[in-house]
Amino acid sequence: MAVGKNKGLAKSGKKGAKKKIIDPFTRKDWYDVRSPAIFSNRNIGKTLVNRTQGTKIASDGLKHRVYEVSLADLQNETDAERSYKKFRLICEEVQGKNCLTNFHGFNLTTDKLRSMVKKWQTLIEAHIDVKTTDGYMLRVFCIGFTEKMPNQNRQTAYAQRMQVKNIRRKMVEIITRDVNGSELKEVVGKLIPDSMADDIRKACHSIFPLKDVHIRKVKVIKKPRFDISKLLELHGEGGKTQAVVADGETGSKIERPDNYEPPVQEAV
Repeated sequence: MAVGKNKGLAKSGKKGAKKKIIDPFTRKDWYDVRSPAIFSNRNIGKTLVNRTQGTKIASDGLKHRVYEVSLADLQNETDAERSYKKFRLICEEVQGKNCLTNFHGFNLTTDKLRSMVKKWQTLIEAHIDVKTTDGYMLRVFCIGFTEKMPNQNRQTAYAQRMQVKNIRRKMVEIITRDVNGSELKEVVGKLIPDSMADDIRKACHSIFPLKDVHIRKVKVIKKPRFDISKLLELHGEGGKTQAVVADGETGSKIERPDNYEPPVQEAV
């Protein structure tokens, strides 16, 4: 080898220096994920993010993260009837070490959907795009199954084509009525006990008896402009600000006469 061609190789004896291995977790911070006040369990978990460094801000890495949580965990319950419902929550704001989330979607677990599908019955599905009063566009999916009538001898419980159409129309009507006249938090409140599905089952009983009626999925298609005050209100933290004086005490109203004038100062 010609002398002076590769000075780095002559000094170290190896091509390229070894990189110093640093544990990536030393550059990260833990943040608490907070669910809206409508749920019993407010702390649903923790999340990691790299610390603020230069132009890369930690809060920007946390915003728009989506967390999928079971309803049983959100309500602090061990009931199996609630564990098959899953809520999707999206982080919209970071305050201190807390990630404030908002509703982003809802669906049922795969095993629950598979367990409902059986022979000798008709599966009926419907979906509709509905707008809430506070400007959220939701796509709501509903599912239901026909049931045998009382004292029925026939093995099957198939619905006719017109009956299926009428049931689907009823599903769309009830979902539109319940979502159109409500805000997003009220819609979430109806999804927890599945009150919309109960209304559909009762309304369709005169057409054909139904069982296993559920709101299968809810997607957020469009959102209004982000408003921090509405998010804080959703988390039960809105309207708590008070005027604070320099010594730390809250300000109080002072009563003065109508023609009051402040005294003239001799020196400033």
